[in-house]
Amino acid sequence: MTIGVAILGGGIFAREEHMPAVEASKDLTLKAVYSRSLKSAKTLEADESQVELYSDDSGAGKSLDDLLARSDIKAAIIALPIKNQPDYIRKVLLAGKHVLSEKPVAENVREAVDLIKWYHSEIEPKGITWAVAENVRYTASYERAAKAVKGKGKQLTFRTRMQTLVEGGKYFETDWRKVPTHQGGFLLDGGVHFTAATRMMLGKDNPLVSISAHSAQLQKHLPPVDTVEATAKSKQGTIGSISISFGTTHKGTEWAIGSVDGSVSISGNKVTVDGKTEEVQDERTGVPPEVRAWGEALAAGKMNEKQSPEEALADLELIEAMLRSGEQGGVPIKLEHQEL
Repeated sequence: MTIGVAILGGGIFAREEHMPAVEASKDLTLKAVYSRSLKSAKTLEADESQVELYSDDSGAGKSLDDLLARSDIKAAIIALPIKNQPDYIRKVLLAGKHVLSEKPVAENVREAVDLIKWYHSEIEPKGITWAVAENVRYTASYERAAKAVKGKGKQLTFRTRMQTLVEGGKYFETDWRKVPTHQGGFLLDGGVHFTAATRMMLGKDNPLVSISAHSAQLQKHLPPVDTVEATAKSKQGTIGSISISFGTTHKGTEWAIGSVDGSVSISGNKVTVDGKTEEVQDERTGVPPEVRAWGEALAAGKMNEKQSPEEALADLELIEAMLRSGEQGGVPIKLEHQEL
């Protein structure tokens, strides 16, 4: 018996990633799609003989409340603009449905902390689960690199570098990304992937404890800032740098750890351990195994730790701390939500 699922959101990621991932999961069946407009809901191109469409303009019996009243829908994936997510997360959880919400967990740390506290006190005791998506944690190359780091002893240094130039493209053309109402613009929306990868590489035993950064808006079309350069220190004394830019002509990605017993780095899907490079076959964007893992956890009646709201909060805190430090000319920020 599969679990009936709804997708809330008619955007690119819902159409290209979430819907095919649900359809490929042995534990999930897509029952409904909701978006603010019927036109947007139709962009998912779901088989309407099997999947019902709901929207604010679809008339009687087709509202979000009607969708949430359905007993055959037990869970929902929420993929909406960052500012809107928390209100929908609360609404769906209060309706008694399990949730997988897209990253970031919320627009800012304060809101995320409040939402997580509310979930644990009001919702979790009822047996309803809230998971937060982060497809990097399900990308085979990152998993391979993180596993290799564990066998290299005490970490000495680390480096995170993700630099590119966003000049257009399907994601940029969405209104809420083009004129962001959330802090950090692309640095928040995309940056949490790169802080998640950094945390994966360092591991749970060596969380970051402080960070200092400078930030800038290098491109007029990428407000409010598009670039951040940071230095950070971990619990075990590892020092390193985090460089994230969506506004530079110098392009490239790398995550690297130098440890007592060797080094590990990753660039694209190539993992290098002590100078030997292996090309790892990733499964698309990491979304299919992520949704599959969520479905398996629901079927087993438990929570997947890799999808906990606390993991997503730690990813978010790093971005927000870099933004706050950058606004203050590089003032060191003490991190409070990294140790899980």
